[in-house]
Amino acid sequence: MDSSKTAQTQSRSELRDIVRAQLQGLLDIGDLQGAKLLLVPVQPVDIAEAIEGLPESMQAIAFRLLSKDEAIEVYEYLDSTVQQSLLEEFKRQDAIEVVEQMSPDDRARLFDELPAKVVRRLLAQMSPPERQATALLLGYQEDTAGRIMTPEYISLKETLTVEQALERIRSEDKASEIVYYLYVTDPSRRLTGTVSLRELVTRAPETPLTEIVNRDTIFVHTDTDQEEVARLIQRYDLLAIPVVDRETRLVGVVTVDDVIDILERETTEDIYTLGGVQSDRDNYFQTSLVTVARRRVVWLFVLLLTNTVTGTIIRSQESVLQQVVALAAFIPLLTGTGGNVGAQSSTVVIRGLNTDEIRALGPLQVILREARAGLLLGSILGTVATLWAAWLQGSWLVAIVVGISLIAISLLASVAGSSLPFLFRRFGLDPALMSAPFITTAVDVLGVLIYFNIARRILRL
Repeated sequence: MDSSKTAQTQSRSELRDIVRAQLQGLLDIGDLQGAKLLLVPVQPVDIAEAIEGLPESMQAIAFRLLSKDEAIEVYEYLDSTVQQSLLEEFKRQDAIEVVEQMSPDDRARLFDELPAKVVRRLLAQMSPPERQATALLLGYQEDTAGRIMTPEYISLKETLTVEQALERIRSEDKASEIVYYLYVTDPSRRLTGTVSLRELVTRAPETPLTEIVNRDTIFVHTDTDQEEVARLIQRYDLLAIPVVDRETRLVGVVTVDDVIDILERETTEDIYTLGGVQSDRDNYFQTSLVTVARRRVVWLFVLLLTNTVTGTIIRSQESVLQQVVALAAFIPLLTGTGGNVGAQSSTVVIRGLNTDEIRALGPLQVILREARAGLLLGSILGTVATLWAAWLQGSWLVAIVVGISLIAISLLASVAGSSLPFLFRRFGLDPALMSAPFITTAVDVLGVLIYFNIARRILRL
């Protein structure tokens, strides 16, 4: 990112902070008219972030200052927890007006977060067309193209001319999220191709669509995983991708702005799970501490039990430690280094699985590559550790034990870190969630056993 873009990003961030601080100050003194005027020139996404930064008691007050049209747009940018909180503050009619005007895909995403009782009540109060559009999306499985698509698009019959197509676009432009891509269908509503708006405005009015339609169309099915949808849009630089059912009938489109949201949520979820934190896709920093503790304590208990096993192994080696007390000083160094090496290997493999970067290599090649990397890292670290241990303890034999053990543990950690994600994925488990505690277990338990066995042989204990 160049300096101008960095400066622009900083200025936008500073603007949001200034708006939030001034908005809170005006609300504190009860100057609602001043707060309303403050928000007039501000972009909806910046207003949403400013409202999210307010105390919960002020969020509904600030939201009610917006005009109806602006309120709908701002509401779609808000975090789901803030959306739910505002719905509880609204009167029943106010809530329906906000939900009714949302785009179907954003509405379906909101309904996924709301209690079933609230969803049923809102659906019952919505107009039949909006209720039908929302029910259609909610009928598809979560995390699929059908669930995240919008049914608001413009389709053109392949029997139309350019002039007829443009007339249709003019009459339905407000019913579609995107008009840059137009989707061409046959009389049975099956997708046959696409035509760009640029093609339409540069061709003669009497030109049949069949002459300019692009038949080589990238599309997805309603049951395609949302991450695959995101990869396709990213790979082919699309602004939107059509969604078809099993009979190849056009049922919706997924736009690039939805894909950006998906990528952000999936990346956040992966990072949380790599850290042993369960994620329910809500804002972590707006979640109650009780919920936070409940999510994080699970794997901490697993690691507690792991450390208990490691401690038991160390106690079983008391005879070795009594003869060479210096060995105990290097146990944290060995297990800590092994854990870090394993975490690095698992991180690159899990990321490679998510982005398909390692599909061409195959599991065996990836594991062998990481094993070689672990051996190289272990050799470098082992050499340094040997010299360090010799200087600290004054015993070259103990130093050699530490160095060789570090090489062996680094190799073990890199193999475990690269192979376990493949293994868990094979059994349908989440590699990001499962790998960290198992890698820690393998490195701690096996690493300590390796260390003491090498010590017994070299020191002849």
